[in-house]
Amino acid sequence: MRSSDTSHRSASRKRATAYGALAAATALLAGAVQAGATASADVQPAAAAAKAVAKGADPGALPVKLSPAKRAELLREANSTKADTAKDLGLGAKEKLVVRDVLQDRDGTTHTRYERTYDGLPVLGGDMVVDTAKSGKTEGVTRAAKSALKGVATTAAVKPATAERQAVKAAAADGSKKTGADRAPRKVVWMAQGKPTLAYETVVGGLQEDGTPNQLHVVTDAATGKKLYEWQGIENGTGNTQYSGTVTLGTALSGSSYTLNDTGRGGHKTYNLNHGSSGTGTLYSGADDVWGNGSASNTETAAADAHYGAAETWDYYKNVQGRTGINGDGVAAYSRVHYGNAYVNAFWDDSCFCMTYGDGEGNLKPLTAIDVAGHEMTHGVTAATAGLNYSGESGGLNEATSDIFGTAVEFYANNASDVGDYLIGEKIDINGDGTPLRYMDKPSKDGASKDSWYSGLGNLDVHYSSGPANHFFYLLSEGSGAKVINGVSYNSPTADGLPVTGIGRAKAELIWFKALTTKFTSTTNYAAARTGTLAAAGELYGTTSTEYKAVQDAWAGIAVGSRSGGGGGGTSFENTTDVAIPDAGAAVTSSIAVTGRTGNAPSNLSVAVDIVHTWRGDLVVDLVAPDGSTYRLKNSSGSDSADNVNATYTVNASSEVANGTWKLKVQDVAAQDTGYINSWKLTFP
Repeated sequence: MRSSDTSHRSASRKRATAYGALAAATALLAGAVQAGATASADVQPAAAAAKAVAKGADPGALPVKLSPAKRAELLREANSTKADTAKDLGLGAKEKLVVRDVLQDRDGTTHTRYERTYDGLPVLGGDMVVDTAKSGKTEGVTRAAKSALKGVATTAAVKPATAERQAVKAAAADGSKKTGADRAPRKVVWMAQGKPTLAYETVVGGLQEDGTPNQLHVVTDAATGKKLYEWQGIENGTGNTQYSGTVTLGTALSGSSYTLNDTGRGGHKTYNLNHGSSGTGTLYSGADDVWGNGSASNTETAAADAHYGAAETWDYYKNVQGRTGINGDGVAAYSRVHYGNAYVNAFWDDSCFCMTYGDGEGNLKPLTAIDVAGHEMTHGVTAATAGLNYSGESGGLNEATSDIFGTAVEFYANNASDVGDYLIGEKIDINGDGTPLRYMDKPSKDGASKDSWYSGLGNLDVHYSSGPANHFFYLLSEGSGAKVINGVSYNSPTADGLPVTGIGRAKAELIWFKALTTKFTSTTNYAAARTGTLAAAGELYGTTSTEYKAVQDAWAGIAVGSRSGGGGGGTSFENTTDVAIPDAGAAVTSSIAVTGRTGNAPSNLSVAVDIVHTWRGDLVVDLVAPDGSTYRLKNSSGSDSADNVNATYTVNASSEVANGTWKLKVQDVAAQDTGYINSWKLTFP
């Protein structure tokens, strides 16, 4: 669960990896030519892009482009003061902080990301971000979990072997044939879903059903043996290989031979696995510094494509977001191509700090496109910053983040052969009819992704639960309705039927990246992502700005939270009287009298709900029509780990008479947490 103690700066400042299995269907990158060993020139539009991103933003809230040396200095400082920081935060005697990452704004505000230990045990879901002013004063803390970390027994009743058997069984369901754990059960404190609990974390390897490496993490209650959670450590994905023209690659000359070693970008290397499925493979080398010929039959073609995509991604993060390398330390990842035999996938593996690409159907369609490289490397950025758990709503946000910045990299590359768009997999014919893999303007067009948030979203595969966040990013960037961008037609709807006006992709990218790196934690869900992006927009542009209001409206456009002003011509009815919700008690209701309407309610009735509660997973929420018919808005869920319910739901109430008394019914079905209905609103578009 994520809670934000504070998120505002000083009042004196202006405020007011599965990418989805897919096969490529177009020609590969043509021969990549590099003259000399030092070429790593920034992409031409880099300066213009950076200028566009910063335009209108509070200069002090923009990130500093930290050099690896400066970042290392800040990390050393954070480590030297972490005991004092723990004391200032009121942590218990058994708690210790572990410094994980650090970023700094131009006004001197430093964002330090910490993990925690308890009595020497790692705390999963105990991560936090501490914002410190230039003066040294703590300005805000964003926590992944709200519970106090105390009174946790450290002696397990369940044997490690029990946890291992459970993990092996879970991995077998995903296709693994491993009979034992790759990483033996270790004792941890599990805090990602509420009350801290002593548990085991077990990791099982092997291969998944499609040949993707397996790295399944299973968390087992050390007192009862119950499985508490699982997530996949391999964040995998697929994309398209397209014909990107003749491009310049960063290489190195050693003796009389050139290698695919981009020394100007942290030493990014590209290796040939030659259809193997383990190890590093062989570093590409050659005498002429010309790589590939545009045909899949030449093994260098896929290597050139992957190497180029990695370079564009490095340049984007450095020149636009001020981050030098995935970890921000100036060190590159590496790429492996020709993985497996006819492997129709690509994946990021944080344990090797590398991207891996298969050759697609018939080993003729390598999955090494620009946006795939951006997608995979962004999984690494997410792992190094927010660490979004790759399961549930946080997993969907993890995948969406990779789609968002994969798209951003594609626009940044400004490649005439592959112009930027909001389509994922647009250059391949995976569906056999010329359609792309995913659509950011209307995710449901792929037949599986969702356009808007709803209470069961976290139960979907992370590629489909990513849909609403992709949709949010498109709405924030371009707005709703029909339009043509770079020759591609889009028509983006909204959950409440009301319009959204975009603020431009550059600003949307900046807001999402600032939220990812300074506001999101491992357990961030959609409601918390809204809170984080609003905080980021407020710091950058002010809380009364057009940008801030656009973030509100874009989230409302995917049924998360309320509109900035309820505009768009709809008629709203609201009840702002507080109604206490008894802990583990009977259902309570709040009523709204709708008058002056004719006929039935619409098929897109908007229900904006604002409930203050210390554990939203306990709550069941229904809309009750005047005739007593009920419409479930939210189910209770033990994995729904967040405070409050601040969401907008869309209900097809077309069979109901509009006029009459409508009710919001709320019941707390579990003990320990309390709250109240703060307000709710019906909007008839």
